[in-house]
Amino acid sequence: MQASALRLLVATNVRLARAFLQWQQEQVADRSGLHRTYIGGIERGERNITIDNIERLAHAFGIPAWHLLNQDFNPKTLFSDASTGR
Repeated sequence: MQASALRLLVATNVRLARAFLQWQQEQVADRSGLHRTYIGGIERGERNITIDNIERLAHAFGIPAWHLLNQDFNPKTLFSDASTGR
């Protein structure tokens, strides 16, 4: 079965956020309370993620959950210099 467009959008946005913050999957897992392999499955579009877990990921990134569902997701506009350590 092929992943839905929305699942792939979430996968891309999670991957973009993590890459922008320069976090490893383990860091996202620790901050969200999800397993590292589950994070990898989300980023590959293999997991049919629940709304609750989208919310957990968004909380880990410090952003509102709807951003992970946004086609115009841009981590540069969401994350301040303080949160990235830059």
